[in-house]
Amino acid sequence: MNLKNLLQKYKNGEIGIDDTQARIRSLGYVPVCDVANIDTFRKHRTGIMEAVLAEGKTPEDILEISKAQIGATGRVLITRLNEDQSSCLENEFGSERIDWGIHHRTAAVHDGTNIVKTGGVVAIISAGTADIDVAEEARMTAAEMGCETVKIYDVGVAGLHRLLNEVKNLESDRPDAVVVAAGREGTLPTVVSSLFDVPVIGLPVSTGYGIGEKGEAALYSMLQSCSVLSVVNIDAGFVAGSFAGRIANTVAAAREQTNSVVIENQQGRS
Repeated sequence: MNLKNLLQKYKNGEIGIDDTQARIRSLGYVPVCDVANIDTFRKHRTGIMEAVLAEGKTPEDILEISKAQIGATGRVLITRLNEDQSSCLENEFGSERIDWGIHHRTAAVHDGTNIVKTGGVVAIISAGTADIDVAEEARMTAAEMGCETVKIYDVGVAGLHRLLNEVKNLESDRPDAVVVAAGREGTLPTVVSSLFDVPVIGLPVSTGYGIGEKGEAALYSMLQSCSVLSVVNIDAGFVAGSFAGRIANTVAAAREQTNSVVIENQQGRS
């Protein structure tokens, strides 16, 4: 059932408003090349947009899926790209239609459609330079959700003074949520959570070697944190960015509503 027929049934009184809403929420997927059913309605349903995971896909599949998503929503986020896939995107869309993350591992491709800003603010912190690709995936995800993003990279606990030098700047930016990406022993999220009064999301990264290699030590360390934080899976930049974006957008909506009430009260007294 398409949206027009659904609305006609509601207009004719054949279905009620609650049933109409439930059916609208189930609409919005587009089959692509017999390899995908992209969820074009996801952002309206959940607040988090559909994204394309590049791993396991051919460059040609990524192009077709991206074109379909752009046709439906104007923008598409693509994560975990390799060099061949990134080159294919560049050749097809051109640099003016792609917003790249550092090292071209994450990309937002668009037709000129701008991101609708929500007023939410998300800070992204990385412990080391080896963690930046995963941190960038989180940052670009939050940005695509309409959040302003603040990035602070390479401030791990091996040189804690680097983080302390950034604390004042972070306090002035007043993020609504913070994502902290760290590999090795994964200590940085615990430290950050002990310094700030906003939700912190630990993002373990599969850097490091030895007995706790591939992000396992970082994951266990974050789960065992003595300060309060949430933790996502290893290298799950999209999940961390989405969670932070959802928090920030919820806070921003509440802030806007509060400001509206204050303005109405002031106008009522004047």
